[in-house]
Amino acid sequence: MKNFPLLAGACALFALALPLHATETKSIQIQKFAFAPREITVAPGTTVAWTNRDETPHTISAPDQHFVSKAMDTDDQVEYTFTTEGDFTYFCTLHPFMTGIVHVRK
Repeated sequence: MKNFPLLAGACALFALALPLHATETKSIQIQKFAFAPREITVAPGTTVAWTNRDETPHTISAPDQHFVSKAMDTDDQVEYTFTTEGDFTYFCTLHPFMTGIVHVRK
């Protein structure tokens, strides 16, 4: 048991390196000029990642500009972490007919 203080110290350092709350990531694909899925429900603290699979640039923008992305080229990705409950609509500013919604619920 001579090494117990050393082991305990190493465990304490490891515990400090772990995040207190692991965040979940949900994916939305942009393909064929649509968001897939178009609607998604997540818990507060979840990160949503949009990936552009089209060969045309797209953006992600909330109507109130709560979150806005620059134009994403093919395979570019944008992430946003939703921290509060609510319904968050978004659209592509380059193709406004492309719409989606993120429902954030506990």
